Amino acid sequence: MLYHLFTWLDKVSDFPGAGMFNFISFRTGIAFIMALLLATMFGRRIIDYLQKKQIGETIRDLGLEGQMSKKGTPTMGGIIIIIAILVPTLLLAPLNNVYIILMLITTIWLGIIGFLDDYIKVFRKNKDGLSGRFKIVGQVGLGLIVGLTMYLSPDVVIRENKEVKGEDQRVEDVLYSKNDIKSTQSTIPFFKNNNMDYANAFRWLGDKAQDYGWIMFVLVTIFIVTAVSNGANMTDGLDGLATGSSAIMGVTLGILAYVSGNVNYSGYLNIMYIPGTGELLIFAGAFIGATIGFLWYNSFPAQVFMGDTGSLTLGGIIAVFAIAIRKELLIPILCGIFLVENLSVMFQVGYFKFSKKKHGEGKRIFKMAPLHHHFQKQGNAGIQAIIQKPLQALPESKIVIRFWIVGIILAAITIITLKIR
Repeated sequence: MLYHLFTWLDKVSDFPGAGMFNFISFRTGIAFIMALLLATMFGRRIIDYLQKKQIGETIRDLGLEGQMSKKGTPTMGGIIIIIAILVPTLLLAPLNNVYIILMLITTIWLGIIGFLDDYIKVFRKNKDGLSGRFKIVGQVGLGLIVGLTMYLSPDVVIRENKEVKGEDQRVEDVLYSKNDIKSTQSTIPFFKNNNMDYANAFRWLGDKAQDYGWIMFVLVTIFIVTAVSNGANMTDGLDGLATGSSAIMGVTLGILAYVSGNVNYSGYLNIMYIPGTGELLIFAGAFIGATIGFLWYNSFPAQVFMGDTGSLTLGGIIAVFAIAIRKELLIPILCGIFLVENLSVMFQVGYFKFSKKKHGEGKRIFKMAPLHHHFQKQGNAGIQAIIQKPLQALPESKIVIRFWIVGIILAAITIITLKIR
């Protein structure tokens, strides 16, 4: 809203400072500061309200150190993150940009699903929360909205990058097509010509290949939205773990959005140019500010938990953001923490069922899943049923910091894949 107001003032009058709003970097900085202040200052009031209403976390005793001390800690704090993201984005981003619209829909959509889950757990005293099938339906629904919007919207276009040899054979120039095109192309890491087209899988269908390519793109979108949002949900088990990891991913995605939406940087890096995605940097700034601001209260020992209201939203935002800038194939690297947490649960459950069926007794790969619990110290109560031990039991805060460090390494690898081919 402020963006449109100051853009209008800059056009019709010489209003002091109005021209600053034409710069993405300026609006990103303001979005970051605004989100940070909202999360820290306004967040305190929300936490006080949650405490007053006794909206506290219900803890299941797993015999881990410090676990029961978390009982009663206010939950549903994801509301703080959502507000801190939405307000700066609505004020500072162009609301007619299709990518901004998709990010706003994602934030609200998954925020509602997560809120319903937390509401059922807290107020209806149902520890299972929202039925898993309803969560999946909501995630699949969002994937369909995002995929079909990118297929149908005339504003979702790219300019394909092509290398040409200059007079000096050691120098390669990058040329872009003159016209924007609808395409199912995406960025594939570690390859010289790093554009992959989903339609290529259907080349044998001739003229219909592009249509079937979009079907594949929509299906991939649904899978990624579901997987990453669930991965963030799994990761949200230690104080600050999901919040800090998401902030690191947000910084990386903001960098990728900026270079993808700037024709000069895209040409230098020899990646596809995606008009309009540069504005996603404002959303990224708000996202980073919101997560860091929330971390003020969520770091160990946590004064508030985000609940599914926050974790599902953060994962969905990261997934849709990566899809929008055609970097979804980098998610296994960037979101490696979420991926490993998801896989640890799948392997644990799968192996337990397999061993129980084969040997009559279920066995475990990890002391406990998701993976972050595997490294936690055992509490005074002990864990009688679990015989697996971690290589080294660690305090909760040290586990979180080390996971962040791994996340930073993965983020760095994600960025340098633009040049390592």
